[in-house]
Amino acid sequence: MALVAGEASGDLLGAGLIEQLRARYPDAIFTGVGGDAMRAAGMETWHDASELAVMGLSEVLRHLPRLLTLRRTLRARLLAWRPDVFIGIDAPDFNLGLERTLKDRGIHTVHYVSPSIWAWRQGRAAKIGRSADLVLCLFPMEPPIYATHGVDARFVGHPLAEMLALEPDRAAARDALGLPHDAPVLAVLPGSRLGEIGRLGEVFLDAATRVASAQPGLRIVVPAANAGCRVAIDALLAQPRFSMLDVHVLDGQARAAMVASDVVLLASGTATLEALLAKRPMVVGYRIAPSTAFLVRLFKLMQVDRFSLPNVLAGRTIAPEFMQEDCTPENLSAAVLHWFRGPAAADALQPVYRDLHLQLRQGASATAADAVARLALPVLPAPAAPDQTP
Repeated sequence: MALVAGEASGDLLGAGLIEQLRARYPDAIFTGVGGDAMRAAGMETWHDASELAVMGLSEVLRHLPRLLTLRRTLRARLLAWRPDVFIGIDAPDFNLGLERTLKDRGIHTVHYVSPSIWAWRQGRAAKIGRSADLVLCLFPMEPPIYATHGVDARFVGHPLAEMLALEPDRAAARDALGLPHDAPVLAVLPGSRLGEIGRLGEVFLDAATRVASAQPGLRIVVPAANAGCRVAIDALLAQPRFSMLDVHVLDGQARAAMVASDVVLLASGTATLEALLAKRPMVVGYRIAPSTAFLVRLFKLMQVDRFSLPNVLAGRTIAPEFMQEDCTPENLSAAVLHWFRGPAAADALQPVYRDLHLQLRQGASATAADAVARLALPVLPAPAAPDQTP
């Protein structure tokens, strides 16, 4: 079997899938593109996942010749090897074209992690179906969209739902971060990319300043996703107007920061799902480049009334969200203070969070492996029968 994963999250998904497929097919060979986790699971990597991990238009354009060469090399090698199944994990810009060629040549193809078709251009589902025999979806609202385009898509659950406890331990998280148990704590996550921090960092810290002036003793934790983000966050905090804030900047540890907090202020994205699974009330903000926002509105590219995952999953607004010109310090701070001042409202979210957590806890790796096995059964040997010895 061949797999291609393009970043750390895909490497972890791939490792879990390999472990489950190996349990079903002990003699299977796994090869392709992956990282340390997939290698530890027993995959031979022709290339490292880091070679695909580029973000942002300018970075992609700079690396485009190398990426195209890499894809041509992989395509030729895969067509020569002819795996029983090819599994592209996320990285749709790289994987879908590769999957299309392999599918056209009679190789079973799977795309693991659907692009966000529920939010942007649902018509892409048909195009994805031309590349993949099977799409493995992390969220339950995705397969029905594919079904309208005749594409086989399965909801397998989200691996984060397995990794995070149903009952997060706030006290332990505060001990780990050196935070007092009785202080109000606000976690601020302005994004994991420099562009996001540039657009949201100052707005979020201005909002945190307003919250701090109204919430005595407030402690603020700001996880930095990487060294570059840490430099950008430290530069923002060096401004005199933020000197009164009691801020702890963390290297990573975003999940611990959320569990330790009372309220989370964060950028839209996967972090909102982690905040949901951490069972913390949140306020979501996001800004995109003005030119991009103009095009989104002009061509009506965004197809949902709610853009943050907790609200989409719940089918209603359980997390206040503020987009573009509505993402202001005034709006964000008022929504954050609502959670601090209304503990009963925060408590009322707990059963909602728990239900959503359980809905996503489907044993993602095992469920995905079963779906791949069903697709590939015509060409793969049957898995060994379980030992019936008493």
